[in-house]
Amino acid sequence: MTVVGPFGLSVRDQALEADVQTGLAAVEAGLLDATKSEVPFITEAAQHLIRAGGKRFRPLIVMLAAQFGDPYAPGVVPSAVVVELTHLATLYHDDVMDEADVRRGVDSANTRWGNSIAVLTGDFLFARASHILADLGPEAVRIQAEAFERLVTGQILETAGPREGRDPVDHYLDVLSGKTGSLVAVSGRFGAMMSGADESVVDILTQYGERLGTAFQLADDVLDIASDSHESGKTPGTDLREGIPTLPVLHLRARAAKDGRPEDLELVALLDGDLSDDARHAEALRRLRVHPALEQARRDTVRYAEEARATLAPLPSGYAKFALEELCDAVVHRAG
Repeated sequence: MTVVGPFGLSVRDQALEADVQTGLAAVEAGLLDATKSEVPFITEAAQHLIRAGGKRFRPLIVMLAAQFGDPYAPGVVPSAVVVELTHLATLYHDDVMDEADVRRGVDSANTRWGNSIAVLTGDFLFARASHILADLGPEAVRIQAEAFERLVTGQILETAGPREGRDPVDHYLDVLSGKTGSLVAVSGRFGAMMSGADESVVDILTQYGERLGTAFQLADDVLDIASDSHESGKTPGTDLREGIPTLPVLHLRARAAKDGRPEDLELVALLDGDLSDDARHAEALRRLRVHPALEQARRDTVRYAEEARATLAPLPSGYAKFALEELCDAVVHRAG
């Protein structure tokens, strides 16, 4: 059994491993090429997070989805570069909005160069992704545009918060579907579509990506509370400190509102206080790590991952399908 891709994903076939490794290497080269500028400083800023590494989760899905058609088709690697460039661009913007200090184990771009440079670098990456898309045809441009609209809508909904009377958990899951699920869905769709797979396969892998993307983000929510910085590549409790509602916190608030247990209400009050204080922040993390709300968020992660796995049922058996199924397990494993 060999290993390829993020999370130590096992691939049981040497030919598939070779295809995926070759594809991901081509994507890496494509990312560096796409982020070169005649201005050296722009190149440095644009390649900052690329060189910091990353899981390349979305390109991996593109490569595996392409196995259901011709994995060597000319549009496969460029489409994987597009989705990763788009994802990287959102990270530059997210770190500004979240005032994050660390990303992928290095200083975030906004910490290193300031907010304006970070935002403009994200815009530069979006522009380069659009340039590559233009060569993939109008259908690819339309698909990416729709996904980008969903992504931005999800970000706006997160910033605005749920409307009056809306369940905050349901609102949050809608946010994740837009912010994360949309681009992972495009990864499955592009991989299958660019490889010439049947339309039914394209639809299945799009649905798979949507659900797996949500599971992936929910696992990140759990990691933000449960992990250390070595595991997650960013400072634990970043979302917590910035008051960003993640699923464990939303579950805690729902439990506190419903049951009124004093310890839950006390923890909610702690979260609503000044978490810029390191001692208060550490106490909030400590208490959340042993709270049932965290386990409830883990169960939600498992549910979405299992829904992703279930969508794959109609696909023909084979190593590529097995690898996609194992990705579901790998995402759940991240959440503990």
